[in-house]
Amino acid sequence: MTAPAVLIAAQSGRALAAAARRAGYRPFVADLFGDADTRALAAGYRRVPGRLGAGPGARGVEAALDSLAAEAGESVGLVLGSGFEGAPELMRRLAGRFPVLGASPGSVSALKDPAAFASLCGRLGIPHPEIALAPVPDPEAWLTKRRGASGGGHIRAAGPGRLPAGTYLQRRVPGLPRSLNALADGRRIAVLAVTEQWAAPGPGRPFRYAGAAGPAALPPGLRAAAEGALAALVAATGLRGLVSADLLVDGEAWWLLEINPRPGATLDVLDRGATPLFADHLAAAEGRLPEHRSGLPQPGSLGPGFLGAAATEILYAEGEIPAVPPLDWPDWTMDRPLAGSRVEAGAPICTVLAEGSDAAAARRAVALRAAELRARLEGTAATALAFAGHRSILGACAQGLSSPRGQDEGILRHIRYPTGPSKTPTDLTGHTGAPPAPGPEGATR
Repeated sequence: MTAPAVLIAAQSGRALAAAARRAGYRPFVADLFGDADTRALAAGYRRVPGRLGAGPGARGVEAALDSLAAEAGESVGLVLGSGFEGAPELMRRLAGRFPVLGASPGSVSALKDPAAFASLCGRLGIPHPEIALAPVPDPEAWLTKRRGASGGGHIRAAGPGRLPAGTYLQRRVPGLPRSLNALADGRRIAVLAVTEQWAAPGPGRPFRYAGAAGPAALPPGLRAAAEGALAALVAATGLRGLVSADLLVDGEAWWLLEINPRPGATLDVLDRGATPLFADHLAAAEGRLPEHRSGLPQPGSLGPGFLGAAATEILYAEGEIPAVPPLDWPDWTMDRPLAGSRVEAGAPICTVLAEGSDAAAARRAVALRAAELRARLEGTAATALAFAGHRSILGACAQGLSSPRGQDEGILRHIRYPTGPSKTPTDLTGHTGAPPAPGPEGATR
């Protein structure tokens, strides 16, 4: 029997495609990058124009999904990843053409409009940093954020004067970034795990997302309060599917920064249990909350089928890479660019995965692998390949830490990927990326 088809659209569709395959679905994917492993996982693939952090261009993604739907034939519906929170009208049009398996456009609009979300948190008694929609007298105490954006690269220190179009201000608060990951059925939640996040600052991007590790711990009282806050927001907005709540935690104090109303960057960290998480996402999207998910084991009491902790980290290009050479990629790398791709300075090159006995061990292991991969790529490329360092994790490499699977796992798999088409995003919603490299072999991330 042929496996059921599912449509996927996201800035990067690889993680959702892998999760869909694990759950027994054939993914038909539209995304911005067309990485080698995304294409290998996909039963059908279309690359769409856009820009990382700005989301797929409207006309491009609609045309791509129409084409994929025709290729797939009957499908169970459409799963949206990152990139659509700032485009509610596009979401509504897509929902009119395909069954959207996840958050509704109305739920996303209620959660991603800064003023509406702040007001909702106030009514529900949820601690949320103050926001402003106009200049403030003390800009040094505020951050500038872009509405509906993702990935952290859009966050800047606020300055004096008028706000740039499409932005708002959020007051700075102290704390460490944590995320509460859960399934929601529009009324209730089933908590999966807490994860910790960290940044990889780049030029002009001090809060650029780097990676995540989990499961992590929160003080019991704080965790209960955060779970109650997420449950209240789900009930108030009808949110469904795999979601997460981004927090800042300072001792026993905490603030809810935002809700991610879709599967996010922690999918690779979370989808390692006995039951495929993609199947649970689809069930929750249909209003059926999997009961067995309500008690995911925490660090120190891991149950059967849960393989300890995991961490992922993005490697960013410090300088432009004119053409990625043909490489034998380690099996713990993901989002692998096609040979011949041009990677712009500051753009993501790939993602590294590692496991450990707990979040701290997994984070140390991913640091080792990131350093190992950087050294290998720098020694392989004809031109220098430089990656944006992240001192807080790469500094651990000097301590002789080892991966849970052993250092021998660094042996490369002997798989070479063909060159592919241009990968430069040109956003049809108004944002503009860099132009494609010339020639049919050139491609850009």
